[in-house]
Amino acid sequence: MTWSEMRPLLEQASWDTFYMVGWSAAIAVAAGLPLGIVLVLTDRGGLLSNSLVNKVLGQIVNITRSMPFIILMVALLPFTKAVAGTTIGREGAIVPLAISAIPFFARLVETSVREVDGGLVEAVQSMGGSTWTVVRKVLVPESLPSLIAGATTTVVALIGYSAMAGAVGAGGLGDIATRYGYLRFETELMWITVAILAVVISLIQFAGDYAARSLHRRGRGSTAPRLRLLKASPSPKSAEPVTGGPAKTS
Repeated sequence: MTWSEMRPLLEQASWDTFYMVGWSAAIAVAAGLPLGIVLVLTDRGGLLSNSLVNKVLGQIVNITRSMPFIILMVALLPFTKAVAGTTIGREGAIVPLAISAIPFFARLVETSVREVDGGLVEAVQSMGGSTWTVVRKVLVPESLPSLIAGATTTVVALIGYSAMAGAVGAGGLGDIATRYGYLRFETELMWITVAILAVVISLIQFAGDYAARSLHRRGRGSTAPRLRLLKASPSPKSAEPVTGGPAKTS
């Protein structure tokens, strides 16, 4: 197969992969972020402590994460048909890709949010801040670099999942590698596909790491540093001298 024959195939397959991964990643972040925060808030000692809700959500997340993607994709065929109107092609792959990535990203969010300094949460609460204020002003800004790193990991994992989805008719680079590289023995085309995937993953990982480092150097916003100063500053009573009488006046 000549390059002029391979080029249109690779261009269309790359676009299909970016389309599937882009939409599924956006859905995973939009649903996984609040799910991970809720897991932290409803845990024992959390701001919205509720053991029943936490255990139910935790079990759902664990079951979905433990299921291999191929099995999950087959199990979700009726649901995918109802949501996307089809079970094949890139539209049919977005639903199982997103559902597999939501619990994966939610656990990463949970880990990131748990690392936030509890003293900052107490500082906001002492000023009368609500749970929503704590989430918006402390939990998300403080964990943002780690959240970006988790989102990067999720996108990289989705690229691998999309290659598996391509093997069963979802299109994309995985489909090209299977149909032409494996079934038709077009080894050159298969290795070009592998090289494209390697370059794309490397660029995404570099961009995510750079963004996370940049946010970390900037101090992750202006709210948290002020809260740290408030937490560290002595109270008016503790600032008064312990010994010595009142100052004499002339």
